[in-house]
Amino acid sequence: VAHCIAHSPFFAHRVQQAGLSAHDLSTAEGFLRLPPLSRRMLQAAGDTFYCSVVPQNHGAVYTTQTSGSTGEPVVVRKTGLNQLNWFAANLQDHLWHKRDFSKRLCVIRPQVTAYTHQKSWGPPAHLLYKTGDSLALPITTDIGQLAQWIDEFAPDNLLIYPNMLKALTEHCLTHAISFTELQHIRTIGETLSTENRLAASTAFTAKVEDLYSSQEVGVIAIECPLSGLYHVSVENLIVEVVRENGTACAPSETGRVVITDLHNFATPLIRYDIGDYAEVGEACPCGRGSLTLKKIGGRERNLIVMPDGKRHWPLTGFTSFREIAPIQQYQLIQQQLETIEVRLVAARALTGAEEAKLRTTIQKALGYPFQLCFTYFDTRIPVAANGKFEEFICRV
Repeated sequence: VAHCIAHSPFFAHRVQQAGLSAHDLSTAEGFLRLPPLSRRMLQAAGDTFYCSVVPQNHGAVYTTQTSGSTGEPVVVRKTGLNQLNWFAANLQDHLWHKRDFSKRLCVIRPQVTAYTHQKSWGPPAHLLYKTGDSLALPITTDIGQLAQWIDEFAPDNLLIYPNMLKALTEHCLTHAISFTELQHIRTIGETLSTENRLAASTAFTAKVEDLYSSQEVGVIAIECPLSGLYHVSVENLIVEVVRENGTACAPSETGRVVITDLHNFATPLIRYDIGDYAEVGEACPCGRGSLTLKKIGGRERNLIVMPDGKRHWPLTGFTSFREIAPIQQYQLIQQQLETIEVRLVAARALTGAEEAKLRTTIQKALGYPFQLCFTYFDTRIPVAANGKFEEFICRV
């Protein structure tokens, strides 16, 4: 904090405005008196946000930009020390889940532009271990082609976004493809639903292991191999889950995620409201002792706004969709306060009776007779430019 006050004009002003000092922020009480930092504030600060000086032994400074999935992209400066901590947290994830580095790894990412076969996993694993081959595939690849390439490569370990995993699972079930060598399915970047996890683990007889991370702060929490709770990366971060009034949430409560990066001396991400919501977990029976998260809920824009102004996680009634009609994919977008667009991909055109029943089911699940507008797509509902897909988006 003393470093950031000395070298970040924006942070110094932020602390001064709160009537605090570096000493105050070293206490729990004083720390909580510093109002959270929003993405919009970070954007508006420009270069005055960053530290003009970084300790020499923290390594080179580099920049990273968020994908913009919140609609509020930000640019963060980080150091070699942050990269080292990211490596360590990823290796911790590998070791907790007992992944075999000598096996084959396949990754599907938005940053990959072409089919790429390499003789190692790349960093961080290959820096310490002799690894097997790896295959990187573009997230924009046709699902059928992806399934074929993965099947031919026969990986033990697959890294994938949840929306792609869902589509891949459905395709493989339809075409009797099982990926017989696959043991670990690692999901990143999006909220992993219980239904998606169960379907994939059943279809491929593999473990689905989720990781909560962000471009700004790296690995936030690792899924426990024993309980399924998410252990916060307390070595690198202070993670708070707070109510709307700023007080800490109790176990089983859902609130906003506020993060402090303990080792970024280039960008003062201190009490940073990252834009996510999460549910606080109980103490984990594994004995690791860190704060746990039970569920990562997604962004504020994933909450529905009711006509009375209240917001909550929406129930859509999707578990009944396929009983009504051959729905293959869906997405709900709240375009206006009482208007929701229902985007659908179906195996055939729906009858008027099927659409009417869907309308009734969705309205009942949402708890209000919203005006529903149906939009149909031929194969897949388009994902965002960053490759991410959200089942519910609020634009109000």
